[in-house]
Amino acid sequence: MFSKVLVANRGEIAIRVMRTLEELGVGTVAVYSEPDRDAPHVRRADEAYLLGPGPASESYLVVERILDAAERAGAEAIHPGYGFLAENADFARACAKAGVTFVGPPPEAIDAMGSKTRARELMQEAGVPIVPGTTDPVATVEDARKVIEATVGYPVAIKAAGGGGGKGFRVAESEDELEKAFEGAAREGEKFFSDATVYLERYLPDPRHVEVQVLADSHGSVVHLFERDCSVQRRHQKLIEESPAPAVDPELRERIGAIGTEAARAVGYRSAGTIEGLLQDGEYFFLEMNTRVQVEHCVTEMITGVDIVREQLRIASGEPLSFTQDDVEIRGHAIECRINAEDASKNFAPAPGSIASYVEPSGPGVRVDSGVEAGSEISPLYDPMVAKLIVWDVDREASTRRMLRALQEFEIGGLRTLVPFHLALLDTDQWRAGETCRDLVEDKKWLKGLAPAKVAPPAGEDADEAKLEREYAVEVSGRRFDVKVIGAAAGAGANGAGPGAGPGRQPPKRRERARAGGGANAEALVSPLQGSILRVATQKGADVEEGALICVIEAMKMENEITAHRSGRVEELSVSEGASVSSGDTIAVIK
Repeated sequence: MFSKVLVANRGEIAIRVMRTLEELGVGTVAVYSEPDRDAPHVRRADEAYLLGPGPASESYLVVERILDAAERAGAEAIHPGYGFLAENADFARACAKAGVTFVGPPPEAIDAMGSKTRARELMQEAGVPIVPGTTDPVATVEDARKVIEATVGYPVAIKAAGGGGGKGFRVAESEDELEKAFEGAAREGEKFFSDATVYLERYLPDPRHVEVQVLADSHGSVVHLFERDCSVQRRHQKLIEESPAPAVDPELRERIGAIGTEAARAVGYRSAGTIEGLLQDGEYFFLEMNTRVQVEHCVTEMITGVDIVREQLRIASGEPLSFTQDDVEIRGHAIECRINAEDASKNFAPAPGSIASYVEPSGPGVRVDSGVEAGSEISPLYDPMVAKLIVWDVDREASTRRMLRALQEFEIGGLRTLVPFHLALLDTDQWRAGETCRDLVEDKKWLKGLAPAKVAPPAGEDADEAKLEREYAVEVSGRRFDVKVIGAAAGAGANGAGPGAGPGRQPPKRRERARAGGGANAEALVSPLQGSILRVATQKGADVEEGALICVIEAMKMENEITAHRSGRVEELSVSEGASVSSGDTIAVIK
């Protein structure tokens, strides 16, 4: 085993890897960008190295700086976590050249599975069923149109060849949507994977997303750790994962496991990996392979008792797996909820900000993987994950009840998160029936109902007047009650509201912040989030219909399409490509 390992990642996955390293008695090395200077993963490590000046969102991608930190620390290996450089074959080769072990698969396996078209071709040759579509890249919209008309049909999925994690994935329901979907998939492929090529797949309308966890060592052993169901997704990115999958019976489980191990053997795989697939009407199709540890590896660990990161490290150090296929059993049921800084009531708009207070749930069968604390900043530079909440119990019903209890215990003050969404969804008939819940996740009216209740001002009071909310505990006849009092944020007499406060004083009324483009009114289209303008789809003076695309904002590694809130003429356009925008800023004025 290694004596010191550098973790080339941040947040919860960095801490997750460090925990296993600590249990193994291995020294830990962290790297960090300037905004992460005081992050928990940095303070936890035995040593930590700044990745230097430059764009913070790119610091973790600079291979030379990471390798320099490893050399300075005397680290023998680098664990990439997930994201960033975890599936970068060139990084794996650079590690080998520098004499540092890459905790992951061989670069040849990353190359083979990193290209989704090559992976589909390999799986087809190995007899693994794939979703009908192309195994070669499609160069132009016109080429795509011909292939779709000849073989695939609509609806069709257009996917970046180097994609993953929901990036570079677009769906065209009809020919009218093809050009927009093709362009979006190619653009994200170029941005996130430096590869604008795309391929086509038949889009299955409501499949279950079922994947299998595999482990392979250098001694010829390849095992699977059963399947996970990751069907609850938004924008093709996962929200809730569970294991075992509710729609998989023992016979199908055995078949899916065999597909996973066959796929790993087909590319000479070594390390932890995940074979992702789609299940519909009893048919299971290979989708792609993620050549790294997955975000949702925790649910597999909970039902099998296997520390997947420990096995990764054993494999990387040349040791064999510590168990065989016959040793692995499913015990109980586990569920994971991703606690993201997003506002589900606004169609999952990113909601970066500072965490005012933070208390994690605990108790029997509860696990929290996080990399934050009170005072942490959830930055728009990185993905929106705050924490992963995982629970285990004897079966799905009991596990759901435990998750609801744990969610209610989770306190994340000052930040809008997906906790209300998870509480609502897990209490629906769709979830209890084991459905994909796609009807709920895509129902904007249902999502809007998750918005926090607004308190109506007293009659005659200006609705914009500042409010102060106080909570008290009162006792009546020996019984305790929690009481919330909402009133004007004036001097509160005995409670004291700061310097100059006094009974009867009213606060000044808030003024509207001046906005480029004329201020907030019914004609102004304002940004629902903070981010960068990736694309502007209209121009000043253009006539637009309600719902027409105005611009695309990138925030927290997601593209967010901003559409016209009304029909009319674009009288003012306050954004340009490459510029930044804050939540509440005016994008356009449409009259």
